[in-house]
Amino acid sequence: MLPIFADFLDRLEAMHAAIEKAVAGLPLEALDWRPGLEMNSIAVLVAHTAGAERYWIGDVAGQEPSGRVREAEFEVAGVETAVLLTRLQDVLTHSRTVLESLTLADLEQERVSPRDGRVFTVGWALLHGLEHTALHTGHIQMTRQMWDNVN
Repeated sequence: MLPIFADFLDRLEAMHAAIEKAVAGLPLEALDWRPGLEMNSIAVLVAHTAGAERYWIGDVAGQEPSGRVREAEFEVAGVETAVLLTRLQDVLTHSRTVLESLTLADLEQERVSPRDGRVFTVGWALLHGLEHTALHTGHIQMTRQMWDNVN
């Protein structure tokens, strides 16, 4: 794997580790808890993070369709921690495979988004996937902190 992609994977793995730490030991009630109106539960955030990462890195950058149904990610409930973390780990494994296959020249290649037909470079899709994962990692951590403070 080229160093830039290894560095990218290192950051992605760090975010996955942070998510694993944030959900460790949570009961199902905590995973499904929504801290307020228009806010997502940890289960939804994990499912959506996995779905978005798979989409941007796999579907767009890697051109490997996942059949993602984005709306379903926001309906996740009653799913145990182990299942959510397996989903996240499977996505990370797939992301690693995509990153191993890329070259520097690929970063400039354009890809069509299967969802809406917009065109992005591979570099943009990768960065957005990393950015999106980082954003929701923070959301998961903050929701865990809120749960811990009220329970």
